[in-house]
Amino acid sequence: MHAEQLEIAGFLEKHPPFDELSQEALQELAQQVEVAYYRSGNDILNFAEPLQDLYVIRRGAVETYRRTGELYSRLSDGDVFGQMGLLMNQRVRFPVKAIEDTLVYCIPFEQFRDYCDRYETFADYFESENDSSSLLRKAISAQHDNNDLTTVKVKGLMPRELVTISNQASIREAAEVMTANHVSSVLVLNQTQREAEDPGLVGIITDRDLRGRVLACGVDPASSVDQIMSKQIITLDDNAYVFEAMLLMLRNNIHHLPIVQRQKPVGVLALSDLMRHESQSSILLVRSIFKLSSVEELKAHAKQLPAVFVRMVKEDANSHMIGSAMAVIGRSFKQRLLELAEERFGPPPVDYCFLALGSMARDEQLIYTDQDNAMVLDDSYREKEHGDYFAQVAKYVSDGLAECGYTYCDGEVMATNPEWRKTLSGWKRHFSDWIDEASPQALLNSNIFFDLDGVWGRTGWATELRRFITHKSKNNRKFLASMARNALNRTPPLGFFKEFVLEKDGQHKDSMNLKRRGTAPLSDVIRVHALAVGSMSVNSFERLDDVTETGLLPAGKATDLSDALEYISIVRIRHQAKQIESGETVDNNVHPKHLTSFDRRNLKEAFQVVSSAQSFLKYRYNSNIPMK
Repeated sequence: MHAEQLEIAGFLEKHPPFDELSQEALQELAQQVEVAYYRSGNDILNFAEPLQDLYVIRRGAVETYRRTGELYSRLSDGDVFGQMGLLMNQRVRFPVKAIEDTLVYCIPFEQFRDYCDRYETFADYFESENDSSSLLRKAISAQHDNNDLTTVKVKGLMPRELVTISNQASIREAAEVMTANHVSSVLVLNQTQREAEDPGLVGIITDRDLRGRVLACGVDPASSVDQIMSKQIITLDDNAYVFEAMLLMLRNNIHHLPIVQRQKPVGVLALSDLMRHESQSSILLVRSIFKLSSVEELKAHAKQLPAVFVRMVKEDANSHMIGSAMAVIGRSFKQRLLELAEERFGPPPVDYCFLALGSMARDEQLIYTDQDNAMVLDDSYREKEHGDYFAQVAKYVSDGLAECGYTYCDGEVMATNPEWRKTLSGWKRHFSDWIDEASPQALLNSNIFFDLDGVWGRTGWATELRRFITHKSKNNRKFLASMARNALNRTPPLGFFKEFVLEKDGQHKDSMNLKRRGTAPLSDVIRVHALAVGSMSVNSFERLDDVTETGLLPAGKATDLSDALEYISIVRIRHQAKQIESGETVDNNVHPKHLTSFDRRNLKEAFQVVSSAQSFLKYRYNSNIPMK
C-alpha cells in the first residue's frame, strides 16, 4: 500500500463504523478511496442529483439540509454523509454545503454496498442512520428483551384457582377453606354479588390475620369474617408485568396481591410466588427493613444497597425498574424510621403526611442520593402546641437517613426546615403563589416540589395536592412559560458539530455529567408537558404516556423522549455500578473515552433528542410570552 492509503486506513479505523472493521478490510477499502476538496461556501451535493459515493470528512465542516432548505445537521472530522441517498435510490436526499474548506474521502457505491453485504455491524450502522430515532429504539428494545421481569406478565404466575368465601361466612369456615385448598389467603366476596359480573370484592384474609387477629386476640372462630378481614384492598390487573407486581407489593409492604381481570378477581399472587419466580434481592432487602428496631441496625442493613444495585444492573434491569426499586427501598427506610420515631416520641398530636420529593417521588432514584422531603400537617395544627413534636420527628428521620447513606440536602429541602412543614391549606396557598405569580426565579428553586408523593401517614393528601397543582397549572400560560424557560437552563453536552462538550477543568475534567446535562433536562421538559395536559402522574415515563394520549407532541416524539431518557439513564447506571465494583466514589460524571463507540454514538443521538425537545418546548410555551 502507498503511504497515502495507509494514512486513509489509519484515519478510518478511528471512526465508526470503520472502527469495527478488520485491518485487512480497512486496507482493502483504503485502496478504493478517492480524495476530493471543496472550498468554504461551495455546494457538495444538490437535492435529487445522482449519487455515486459515500463521503467521509477528513478535515473541515459541512451542513446538511432538508429539501425545504431547513438545516438538518452539521458534520465535521470523521462524520459521514450521503448514506441515506445511497440506501434509497442513489439520489441525494439531503443537500450538503461546505461551511469550511473541507477535504473528504469518497467511497464508491459498489464498495459501500459490498461492505454492507459482508459486514453486519457496518450495515447496521447505516441502516440505523436511515432513521435518526431507530438506533436508540433498537438499543432500548434489546435492553428490554434481556430481562424476564419486563416480559413476563402476572397472569403467567397465577399458581392456582381462585379461592373465595362469602362475607357472611365464619372465621372457622375461612380457615377450613384455606386448609382444604392449601392456600395462605382467601378473598372475601359480597354474598349478594358473588355470581354477578361484578362480584363485589370486599376483603382478604391471610394466615397472618388468623394468627394476629384471631388466635392472639382470642376472637371467637364462629364470628363473621368481616370482623378480621383486611378491607382496604390493593389489586393489580392480570395483564400487568411481574415487575409491577413486585414493586406494588414492596411499596405497600403486603404479602398477598389480588389479581383482577376487567375488575373481576381471578386469583391472588403471594410474595412466595414472586420469590420462586425471581429472587430479586431488593425484595429481601425491603422485607428486612421493617423487621429492624434501631437506626444502628438500619445503618448496617443499608450497606447491602450497593450490592443490590450492582446485581440489578448485571441482570440487565432497565432504568425504570432500577429507579423504581431504589425508590421503594428509600421509601422503606423512611417508613421504618417514621415508625421508630412515633414509637420514641409517641403518637402524632394531629394527622400528617410525610412527602418524598424529586427522584424518589418520580421512582427514578439511583444509588445514594440526597434527602428531599417535606411534611403536610392537618389544618388543626398549632405551632406552639405541636411544633416541637414534628420538629423532633423530622430530625430523627433526617439524621437516620443520613446514617443510612442518604445525605442531607444542601438546599435544606427537608422536613427539618420549618419552611417545609406546612398545613394542607398552607401548602395549597404556597403552590398558588408559585403558580399564579410564576416568577422564573422562584420556580427555579421550587421545581422539585412539583414531583411529590406521600410515603407515610395521610398519603391521600399528596394525591390531593397533585390534583390541586394540576387544576391550577393546566391552562396557566404564564406559569407554563416560566417552567419552560427554567427547563432550558440545563442543556445537553453536545456541541455545534455534535461533538461532546466536556468539563474543561476541576475534579471532573474531560467528563460530562449525565444527570445535570442529560436526565435532569429531560425530566424538566417532560414535567412541563405533563403539567400542561393535566397529568396526575409523577414518573417521567408515565407522564409521557399521558402526554402521548393528548396528542400534544408531534407523532413519534414521545417515544424519542422515552428512549433518550432510558438510554442516558442506563449509561449513567452502568457507570455507577462499575464505580461501586472498583471501590470508587459514585458520581454522574462519565468520560467518553471510557465508553464504547456504540454508547458514544447512542448518547449523541439521545442528547440530540434532548436538544430538539428543548427547542420544541421554547416554541410551544414561550413564543408569545415576553421575557421578564
